[in-house]
Amino acid sequence: MEKDERIGVVTHFYNKILVAVVRLTGRLALGDRVRFHGEHTDFQQDITSMQIEHASVQEAAPGTEVALKVTQRVRQGDGLYRPPSSA
Repeated sequence: MEKDERIGVVTHFYNKILVAVVRLTGRLALGDRVRFHGEHTDFQQDITSMQIEHASVQEAAPGTEVALKVTQRVRQGDGLYRPPSSA
């Protein structure tokens, strides 16, 4: 069984608007299926909204810090992964 590819880490979470700030270590694009995983977090979602410095973008490169609209609470330090079926 293939493992999920780690493509980022959560650096901040805005609870009221359900937005996670993630520092990417891999490429990410709108529509990608991702998994957030941590000690108290484990869910998958499709990327529907992504911004860099308050500007909407279609994709982002490694080393970039992006804001992602999320469907559930995430926590600082949670990993962002690409499931094998989405690679």
